[in-house]
Amino acid sequence: MIVLTPRLNPPYKVILLSPLLALLLTIIASIFMFLLIGADPLAVLYALFIDPLTYGYTISELFLKASPLIIIGIGLSIGFRAGVWNIGAEGQYVIGALAGGAVGLAFHNVQGIWLLPLMTIAAVLGGMAWAAIPAFLRTKLNVNEILVSLMLTYVAILLLSVMVHGPLRSPEGLNFPESRLFHDSATLPLIFEGARIHIGIVIAFIIVLIAWYLMKNHILGFRINITGDTPKASHFAGFSANQTIWGVLLLSGGLSGMAGLFEATSTFGQLVPHLPAHYGFTAIIVAFLGRLHPIGIVFSSLLIALTYIGGENAQIMLNLPNAITRVFQGMLLFFFLACDIIVRYEISLNRRKS
Repeated sequence: MIVLTPRLNPPYKVILLSPLLALLLTIIASIFMFLLIGADPLAVLYALFIDPLTYGYTISELFLKASPLIIIGIGLSIGFRAGVWNIGAEGQYVIGALAGGAVGLAFHNVQGIWLLPLMTIAAVLGGMAWAAIPAFLRTKLNVNEILVSLMLTYVAILLLSVMVHGPLRSPEGLNFPESRLFHDSATLPLIFEGARIHIGIVIAFIIVLIAWYLMKNHILGFRINITGDTPKASHFAGFSANQTIWGVLLLSGGLSGMAGLFEATSTFGQLVPHLPAHYGFTAIIVAFLGRLHPIGIVFSSLLIALTYIGGENAQIMLNLPNAITRVFQGMLLFFFLACDIIVRYEISLNRRKS
């Protein structure tokens, strides 16, 4: 029988370095996987991690793909710190894009600098409303938020499909399931000409700084940490655990909705059924790989974004399947959790006497 005994004081440096060990183990395991499918491991690793960093355009794409991961990952990490497991960020991402996009489509013939902020507010409120469902069920009926938030993701995706096939379908779209294209006032401004990187990355870094200050220096961060570490202690300290649950779920839902709108109004330029890009699920890996720390989430987002771009690069250059990106991300999460167990627990065998 395997017994896990928590380490009283695991070395802090070891805790910080364990994600690097997980990355190294993932690369080693990937080499064997590439050999099994008949690919040159060095060529694949070069296409995944080195080649995308040699071009200015792909570097801008790196930040483009990292921005939604940063925004969603920050919201999820705060919830995870409070012991609230929001697994449905993908659904909140979709609802945010749908709510904010619907506002933009309602004013498709109106120009104004006020339109994009109004769409963002609608997207945040949409994501918060979707996250409020598991929050209500958790606090009132003690229903596990993991299952509820996850199942609501599929409801959100189907709702998006219904809307772009029906009320939001473009009258000039030749009966294709897609909305009108967003006009200039309803799209995110670009930072550089000739690249797709937009102002959303700036907003993402602002959110990182706010989250860092909140968790380190504000009383709300203290309440979140206390609720996650020892829920009973929060009661004796005068904190309401239910209020914290509501707060972190609404926060993560709102940020996920914002990220969804940013993707709809930049990368896609309209509402389409394939808007869900699995960013909500990938952000879970990002949050844990970044140790639930805002600065760590920035670096882990860039790493995961690099696997997206590198996976597409390997698909084009080496004719590898697109699923290689998902496999790599899955192995990374597996090895991270394994390293985390080794760092935080002493593993021993307890043999039963006959």
